[in-house]
Amino acid sequence: MQTGSIEIRLRAEQPEDSEFLYLLYASTRANEMALAPWSEEQKEAFLRSQFHLQRTHYRHYYPEASFDVIVHDTQPIGRLYVHRSSAEIRLMDIAIIPQYRSGGLGTRLLTRLLDEAVSTGKLLTLHVERNNPAIRWYERLGFRSVADAGPYVQMERRARSEPTGAKPHPADRGDANGC
Repeated sequence: MQTGSIEIRLRAEQPEDSEFLYLLYASTRANEMALAPWSEEQKEAFLRSQFHLQRTHYRHYYPEASFDVIVHDTQPIGRLYVHRSSAEIRLMDIAIIPQYRSGGLGTRLLTRLLDEAVSTGKLLTLHVERNNPAIRWYERLGFRSVADAGPYVQMERRARSEPTGAKPHPADRGDANGC
């Protein structure tokens, strides 16, 4: 689906978004779960546990972050978590439901953050799983690997003097959470 031109907005997460956010999280781990030799009940228990741990981690270590739901019309279609400090903008997580992935929407959202980094003179940083194909997407957008962080690669993009104007690529995907 070509989604680069659809109308979207961000809104703060609400308690009633919890089940949508869990299903979104589960969709980002679908390929991994397909390989697990577990029952559906075991997979769901694992995914709910991991979802809860991730949410707890984000809110504990980044209490001032923006935890936003990506909305098309009235339908939630993803999430965008961003932490802003005096020196950097950290993309904590970006995830979009499967039917809206690979159409340029992730690039559009990331381009907004890149432009914000330019206008504020801040570094834009992220962590991505080292085996995630999204690394190529980030590299196309000007990110470079700067550190090995266990199963993750830390990437950054320094502010440039001009906004990105990046164009969506048909294969664009987000981080491990799928864009």
